[in-house]
Order: sequence, then structure tokens, then C-alpha cells
Amino acid sequence: MCVYISQYMFHSLSARIFGEIVRPTDNKSMKVDPPHNTYFTLMKKLRFFGLYRDEHEDFKEEMRWLKKLRSKGKPKKGEGERATEKK
Repeated sequence: MCVYISQYMFHSLSARIFGEIVRPTDNKSMKVDPPHNTYFTLMKKLRFFGLYRDEHEDFKEEMRWLKKLRSKGKPKKGEGERATEKK
């Protein structure tokens, strides 16, 4: 009895340390995370069609547009700061 308890405790402790499942579960209960990639692409398409409004993406897009107006965009390949030092 004591050996069984110590083996169970060893298994559960090592499972917690290494991020594994402590108690055995079936595959259906393992799939609890929503498919984020699917939601992301769906929301991106809906935003493109104008059916979804993502204020954070709108803000980022506006900031990129304002940077472009001020000519503060990323330099093209070979035209950066290090490339001008070598010439």
C-alpha cells in the first residue's frame, strides 16, 4: 500500500513539474482550447468586408498611415542606417 502511494505521488509530482496531465483523461476533455487561428482569420476576413470592427487594428493601421505621411516608414533593404555607413 505504501509503495503504491509513493509511486502515485511521484508520478503526479513529476507530471506537474513537466507540465503533463496529473490524472488520466480522455481525448474529448483535452480539447478545451478554442481554435484561435480559425477565429483570427475569420475576424480578419469579416473586417476586410466591413462586417466587423476591430478598434485596435484600426488604431495600428492609422499609426502606420501617419508614419508613412511623415516619411518615417521602414527603409528598403540595402538603404538602412548600416548600409549608408559602408558607402
